[in-house]
Amino acid sequence: MNAGKPHTVAHYSFFPGRPKWPESKTDLTYAFLPANNLTVDIKSVFSRAFDRWSEVTPLSFTEIASFQSADIKIGFFTGDHNDGEPFDGPMGTLAHAFSPPAGNFHLDGEENWVVDGVPVNDGNFFSILSAVDLESVAVHEIGHLLGLGHSSVEDSIMYPSLEAGIRRVELVDDDVKGVQELYGSNPNYTGTNTTLTPSGQDNDTNGAPIRSSLCGFLLVVGFFFAFNSI
Repeated sequence: MNAGKPHTVAHYSFFPGRPKWPESKTDLTYAFLPANNLTVDIKSVFSRAFDRWSEVTPLSFTEIASFQSADIKIGFFTGDHNDGEPFDGPMGTLAHAFSPPAGNFHLDGEENWVVDGVPVNDGNFFSILSAVDLESVAVHEIGHLLGLGHSSVEDSIMYPSLEAGIRRVELVDDDVKGVQELYGSNPNYTGTNTTLTPSGQDNDTNGAPIRSSLCGFLLVVGFFFAFNSI
């Protein structure tokens, strides 16, 4: 029994086989595709996203200059970019990431990305109806890079879709418990004591096995359009 503690059912999931980074590797390096020539403001979005996961686990994340030698490789691409999962342009698959230890993190360069509500591509056509918060997507995809699949909890970071114009960057209890089951807790973390009962953890949010070592993040526009997750 867990007297005095809230008790709920977990809805997080893992990739088949529960891949994770080796226990000996607690500091993961990351780098950006040089050809993207990202600004400091955009890079800081990813730094904040990594921080959200390091706050609840023993893991740390360090940016390095060498793209090829980094554990996690981040890049914006369009269309077919030679990983077998071509992007589809605005308002579809926003990004995808591979399970550990692959470390590939790809984002669709044709989306209407926004940082703190400001469009990233000022010179391109922009519509609030298709605005995508970059940090929300970054936090989600880092969850995949750490070994988490999708969650059926709608306000969780690992929920597989995002509405246009919505910002969702705070880890909820389901996210925290999922990643801590893989890596343990940050000794300085003082979050909730809720006890979760695992449920369907090697499955995707529909109860079917996740098909591959890759998960995408999809944009939901309005209330009537939804896309199936990878």
